[in-house]
Amino acid sequence: MRTFQLLSSLVILASLLVSACAPAASTPDAMMEKPTEVMMEESATPDAMMSNETPTTDAMSDATNTEAMMESPAWFGAALTDAASGQTFTINDFKGKVVLVETMAQWCSSCRKQQGEVKTLHEKLGMNEDLVTIGLDIDPNENLEDLKSYVANDGIDWYYAVTSVVVTREIAKLYGNQFLNPPSTPMLIIDRQGVAHPLPFGIKSADQLLESVNMYLSEGM
Repeated sequence: MRTFQLLSSLVILASLLVSACAPAASTPDAMMEKPTEVMMEESATPDAMMSNETPTTDAMSDATNTEAMMESPAWFGAALTDAASGQTFTINDFKGKVVLVETMAQWCSSCRKQQGEVKTLHEKLGMNEDLVTIGLDIDPNENLEDLKSYVANDGIDWYYAVTSVVVTREIAKLYGNQFLNPPSTPMLIIDRQGVAHPLPFGIKSADQLLESVNMYLSEGM
């Protein structure tokens, strides 16, 4: 009898030892509490969200400028070489100004007529630093050296550059294949916010150009 009691005591003691060493089983309530605590720590409460500082005007302005830059066409950032000076520039360099862009070719007689109207436009406007004029030679068979002579012979005093195939393709994709047809004298105006506005095809008179350009020059940033 004593032996049986001793054995029973040993079994119970062993069971207690095993229970003490084993991890406690999680109750349903305990399982519900753990995720709730984690969620409260990781997520912001409405009060916490309301207590965040209001962004400053400068921060909002920087965010707006960054977003605008991200939305600009890739060709605005493409490096172009001015035929007359040999200096490199991009469309983005003139952000905040009004940019008049013409796609052309040196063999195009209509382009020369259009350039004559642009000269008259410049005379009418006078020295307006808010207007930048750029001619883009889109003919893949023409080079910068020949364009330099072309500009010098015609007395052109604004930017002219030969575009890469990548830039030419993007212009056509964005504004239509007609921009690759120089005799139709394609032109567009990029406003102060960096938005491009294609002009009607065909030769535009100086007065027509003046009216179109002034509409954007009068706009503030």
